Amino acid sequence: MRVDVGCGQITWRGVPEEAALDDIARAGYEGAPMSPRNERTAADIRDLYANHGLVPAPGYFGGNFWDPDQRADLLSRAQHLAAISQELGLTEIYVADGGFNAPTRSGRTRRQAVTNVQPDDKLTDAEFRQLTDTLQAVGETLLEKGVRACFHNHAGTFVETEDEVERLLADTDPEVVFLGPDTGHLAWAGVDVIEFARRHASRIKTMHLKDIDLAVRAEGVVAGWDYSTYEQHAIWAEIGEGGVDFAALFEILDGADFAGWLIVETDVTQKASPLESATISRANLRKLGM
Repeated sequence: MRVDVGCGQITWRGVPEEAALDDIARAGYEGAPMSPRNERTAADIRDLYANHGLVPAPGYFGGNFWDPDQRADLLSRAQHLAAISQELGLTEIYVADGGFNAPTRSGRTRRQAVTNVQPDDKLTDAEFRQLTDTLQAVGETLLEKGVRACFHNHAGTFVETEDEVERLLADTDPEVVFLGPDTGHLAWAGVDVIEFARRHASRIKTMHLKDIDLAVRAEGVVAGWDYSTYEQHAIWAEIGEGGVDFAALFEILDGADFAGWLIVETDVTQKASPLESATISRANLRKLGM
């Protein structure tokens, strides 16, 4: 198994980007997800990261794939991100469906329904077909530049639950739509992370590594918390301090000859600083041989 270990910038909310990149390098990571915001070119991104001792890692591409009115824009964005990724030497990009704040037939949003998703909180069959058709087209567009669309699950979106993720994978071509799963969001949705990875190991080309407190999840399921309330009760944990079995996960990836980026993220930390959080996760990964 060949692994590059990066760290996502999400923990540094409200912190200047350059300070976040400095911390990520100090914590011992090789790279951080690339971002083409502010009309930055690939050269701009490469130089910025190099100035902080990092290299660009796969970026993130989100959108409402279930909305036919957004299809043309999504394909245009895919072309742009594919060109930048190719120039940076990146062969994967995380692709995630949205809908976080979109109202459902129940009158709730998926953000409100998280872990307590009912039938009327889900997309209709027609909307789900639109989602997978657009995702397939985005995957084809990215592949034209040698970049693989790696589907990224996320709690509080329209592809959160195990049946939704499995349906998406069944309805898309495994040679066009790959996997870039998030371990924390899988666990939060009640998915067995290890069994999921075992089923789909050959399709996983990159991953977000997150850990969660399973006791907090259990409490929230009973109480019917929304997404924000889970975060306020410290659902997120540093790698090795929650309930995800990373040792077993890495054994599966090794058996599948995984070669690619693993990106650490702790969306909200309870530690004194993002740097402390990232350093703890990096140290615990090293203990596992990563």
